[in-house]
Amino acid sequence: MPRFFVPRAELGENFLVLTGENAAHARVLRLKNGDAVTVCDGEGEEWHCVVSDMAPGQVSLVVQEHTAAKSEAAVFCSVYMAFAKADKFEHVIQKATELGAAELVAFPSARCVSRPDERSLAKKLERWQKIAASAAEQSGRGRIPQVLALPSYEAALQRAAQAELAVCFYENEEQRTFRAAIESAPFRTAALLTGPEGGLERSEVDQAQRAGLQICTLGSRILRCETAPLCALSALMYAAGEF
Repeated sequence: MPRFFVPRAELGENFLVLTGENAAHARVLRLKNGDAVTVCDGEGEEWHCVVSDMAPGQVSLVVQEHTAAKSEAAVFCSVYMAFAKADKFEHVIQKATELGAAELVAFPSARCVSRPDERSLAKKLERWQKIAASAAEQSGRGRIPQVLALPSYEAALQRAAQAELAVCFYENEEQRTFRAAIESAPFRTAALLTGPEGGLERSEVDQAQRAGLQICTLGSRILRCETAPLCALSALMYAAGEF
């Protein structure tokens, strides 16, 4: 079923109108009167509608039902990834959105090669948010994950530590497994933090532990910076019963 995202302020209870890019997309899909569509507010709620009128520049809809999105995970998971080279973070945004992440958070760390300045970061954030929106639409999400960039590693740790399950992954950790962390206590919110191409420095790992994050291994193999967060997110969603 075609899915469209519309800001909550523009949604009515009985009638909705698609305009702009949504109306253009509806025409590309060749929608006609009587066709069923789903409209989402990007925050976890959706409206099941039928097309009542197709006019130039707008599509009128009649609301049949308003419900919470059934495609959203029970766990609110934030993925924290250090700035990476090229389009690696874009890949993670797309795939993590498909897997059910609620937030994607980029941050600087000691070994980051990529360090975007304020101007370029603003452009990147705009692009990153569009990637999340497109992936959410394609994968049938009811929520568009928010994409953020924090100014420091300390800010990332402070924010991540607020989750009920907060984990920092380190390739040299040999004792604590991610499975053990997941099974240690019930949780409804999670934060998964991974490093850049060169990994986190030992001092940064110690800093994460002092901030309240659990230090865990993702196995005996070293994963690329774009693989580790998706691996951890997949394991979390499996443990939460999403698969």
